[in-house]
Amino acid sequence: MSQVLKLRSERAQLNVELQALAKKESEGASLSADDLAKFGELEAKINALTGQITRAEAAERLNATNAVPLNESAQGNASPPAHISVSDNQPAGAKMAQMARLLAAAQGDQRMAADLATKGGFGSDVAMALNTVTAGAGGVLVPENFASSVIESLRPFSVVRRMGCQSIPLNNGNMTMPRILGNTTVSYIGSDTDIPVTGMTFGDLKLAAKKAAALVPISNDLLAYAGVSPRVDAIVSGDLQVSMGLSEDLHFIRSDGTGSKPKGLRYWALAGNIVVAPADPTLQQVEAYLGGLMLRLEMANVSMSSCGWLLSPRTVRWLGSLRDGNGNKAFPEIETGKLKGYPFALTTQIPVNLGAGGDESEIYFVNFADMFIGEDMQLVIAYSTEASYKDGNGETVSAFQRDQTLVRVIAKHDFGPRHVESVVVGTQVKWGKAMLA
Repeated sequence: MSQVLKLRSERAQLNVELQALAKKESEGASLSADDLAKFGELEAKINALTGQITRAEAAERLNATNAVPLNESAQGNASPPAHISVSDNQPAGAKMAQMARLLAAAQGDQRMAADLATKGGFGSDVAMALNTVTAGAGGVLVPENFASSVIESLRPFSVVRRMGCQSIPLNNGNMTMPRILGNTTVSYIGSDTDIPVTGMTFGDLKLAAKKAAALVPISNDLLAYAGVSPRVDAIVSGDLQVSMGLSEDLHFIRSDGTGSKPKGLRYWALAGNIVVAPADPTLQQVEAYLGGLMLRLEMANVSMSSCGWLLSPRTVRWLGSLRDGNGNKAFPEIETGKLKGYPFALTTQIPVNLGAGGDESEIYFVNFADMFIGEDMQLVIAYSTEASYKDGNGETVSAFQRDQTLVRVIAKHDFGPRHVESVVVGTQVKWGKAMLA
């Protein structure tokens, strides 16, 4: 058994004991002195094992660099000859894509997938990972170093991440972060006057892992004939990242936080920071409205160095088409990716069919340095050739009928702001609706 797997198994057993103590206290029972001592001992052992696992994984990655480059292969199928090395210089997410392809081709059989990796010229670290991964949640756990690569490479595909949100690990799936609700005040006093008492008010940002899932259909022909191909790995990796990125944006922007979902920006915003847009504005009114959104953050003493906009494509194109009285573009900087001096990102995850008339959208102005994504670094992948899924048009598609394999990726994370004053939302934005008529 792999040393990494043994250490993970040992850590998991310790975590079960620790969670039992935590559950006991959460249900209203008091922990005894022995319980508290045991809790501290378990926590120390888990932290020590985590360090050992990190070092063991690093050793395995370094060992993989000694793998001998092999020619492209297709498991007995005739693919174009090429001299392609499997090295650590591959793009982020490529090894995760190779692992997903091999497991999909083997219908989830880890032993068979590892054998395919060894015979087919895949890197030794991919084969080793397939030999040591463990089953969980109906699928296979992705090694943490592979998962880290995928999560890091999500940034180009998730606009919320791309705008500069802070990513932090969720130890045991939870984290509590203190935040300041009220600052101390300093005032001038006379020589014989008592110094007034002042203090800081604190609150907590609690992050708890929520499960998110994405489905990626892969052609069985692609699985059968690809071999070790960077081109195919890029396609699979890109599909995984796009699907996960869209799912994240959908929830990090507009999820109401009910049930098992994270709460998004729309529902973190204070009531006073939700501002209705003018329906048929003049250019002067547009300028005043956008400036008013920015002013709300400035008046709350929010650091403006990491601020940015999130908008639907319809809103961006409408703003880009505005002209002043001389026929000049009102916001020429849109062509450079900025609005009112701050960067923006456009996403279709901000709808344009909100409101009673089905023609409204939203505008977000956010200090992204105050936005935190808490992440459980484990990903789970599962496979099916028989399941059905809904495509981009909402139509049900049979993977069996299409000769596809569905790859399901499950990630766990949560989202929240350290300061809720750092989010402002413009609502009832009907700008540009005529462009889609």
